[in-house]
Amino acid sequence: MSATAADLEAQFRLLHHVGMPLLLPNIWDPLSAALVQATGLPAVATSSSAMALSNGYRDGQKLPFEDLLKILRRITSTVQVPVTADIERGYASSDAELAGHIKEFIGTGIIGINYEDSLPGAAEMVPMEQQVKSIAAIRKAADAEGLKLFINARVDVYIKGGAFTDDQKLQEAIRRGKAYKEAGADGLYPILIMDPVHMETLVQEVGLPLNITMVPGIPDLPVLKAIGVARVSLASGFLRHTAFSMLALVERLLQGTAWAEVLRAAVPSEQMNQLIPE
Repeated sequence: MSATAADLEAQFRLLHHVGMPLLLPNIWDPLSAALVQATGLPAVATSSSAMALSNGYRDGQKLPFEDLLKILRRITSTVQVPVTADIERGYASSDAELAGHIKEFIGTGIIGINYEDSLPGAAEMVPMEQQVKSIAAIRKAADAEGLKLFINARVDVYIKGGAFTDDQKLQEAIRRGKAYKEAGADGLYPILIMDPVHMETLVQEVGLPLNITMVPGIPDLPVLKAIGVARVSLASGFLRHTAFSMLALVERLLQGTAWAEVLRAAVPSEQMNQLIPE
C-alpha cells in the first residue's frame, strides 16, 4: 500500500531531527528524482532554477505554472519518497491567489515547499510584515487541505542584504526567522549563508531546522552536524554538475579520447528503464 501524503510529510519532517544533516541534491524531472531515490536518499527536493533551465526557461517564475504542476505530478508519481518543491514565491501576486496555488501544489502530491522572501529579479527583500502574512496564508491553505505542509522559509538577506554589515545580516535573519516561525514556517533557509558562527547562532536563536546551500567554503559535514544544521541543499548545483560532465564528455569525444569511456561509463538502458514505473 502506498504511503499517504500525511505519512510522507511526517517522514520528511522527522528527517530534520535525526542528528545528521539531510542531504538533498535538488532535481528537475522524474528521471533525476528516480536516480536520487535509487541511491537510497530518503527524500527528493526540486530546484526552481534547474527545472526552468532544463525546460528552456530562465529562473524566476518563467517556467509556466501549469508546466510546473505537470512536472511535479510526474515526479511524485515516479518516486515513493517525500517530495518537496521549490515554488519561488508561489507564482502569486496576492495572498488570495497564493492560497489557491498552494491547493494546486498540494494536489500534485508534494509534501513540502521552499518559499522565498524576495521577488524574482528584485534587488531588495519583501517587507517582513508582508512575508509573514503570506506564510500565514500558506499555512491556512494547507491546513484546509488536511496536510501539515512543510514550509521551508527562505531568507535572502545573505544575497540581497545590500549595504548590511555581516552582523546586520545575521540580526535580520534572526528577526525574520522568528517572525516566520510564528507565522507557521517549519524550517529556515538563509540561502548562501557560509559563516558557521552565523549558522549556529540561527539554530540557537530561531529554533527551526536550518537549511544551508552546499557551496565552496562551507564547513565539512561533521562540522555542520556539530553546529546543528538540519539540511544541506545543492540548489542548481546538481544540474550544473550534470551539464559539466556532459560538456567534458563531448570535448573528449571531439578529441577522440573517450570512445571506450562512452561504451563503459554509462548507466545501462535496462537499469534506466527500471527507474521509471510503467
